Amino acid sequence: MNLDYSKLNGLVPAIIQDAKTGKVLMLGFMNEEAFAKTRETGQVCFFSRTKQRLWTKGEESGNYLNVVSIKEDCDHDTLLIQANPVGPVCHMGWDTCFNEENQIGDFEFLRYLQDFIGHRYQEKPENSYTTSLFNSGVNRMAQKVGEEAVETVIEATNGTDERFLYEASDLVYHLIVLLTSKGYRLEDLGRELKKRHQ
Repeated sequence: MNLDYSKLNGLVPAIIQDAKTGKVLMLGFMNEEAFAKTRETGQVCFFSRTKQRLWTKGEESGNYLNVVSIKEDCDHDTLLIQANPVGPVCHMGWDTCFNEENQIGDFEFLRYLQDFIGHRYQEKPENSYTTSLFNSGVNRMAQKVGEEAVETVIEATNGTDERFLYEASDLVYHLIVLLTSKGYRLEDLGRELKKRHQ
């Protein structure tokens, strides 16, 4: 990266975003030394304008920001850092410096689940139901999707709302497993549906 530190007297703003939830956690500033230390250690380090020194987030509280990715903007004068926070980010004890709850939203959880199932597919840990599905082969996985679809239909027509949602959730889970085994993700379904919608 070829960052331009000239606009803010040797500093660039660094927007910190939670890698899992997408929430903006805080804004800090980095000089070249802080940026180099961030890349070297994998923990977000700022230049503190009040202390006039390098300051690794969490050095006193233990609430570090572990770097997942770093991007620069089109003008090369601002950073977007995705990180996994360890504990609350704000010195006030808040999840974010904007006093927002930092939780994965219900819809965003589907992406998290897709990633989790993808890791299961790669690692195949023992004593995992998901691993047992992958090991059973595509025919059995497809059969499970069919079974869950039938159970969802039964609950929709003759069951309770609670059981309907339970079975529909099972259907989506097993569909993600089948998609993963075939090398696809929910995003591929979104792309297909978006194409049809146009």
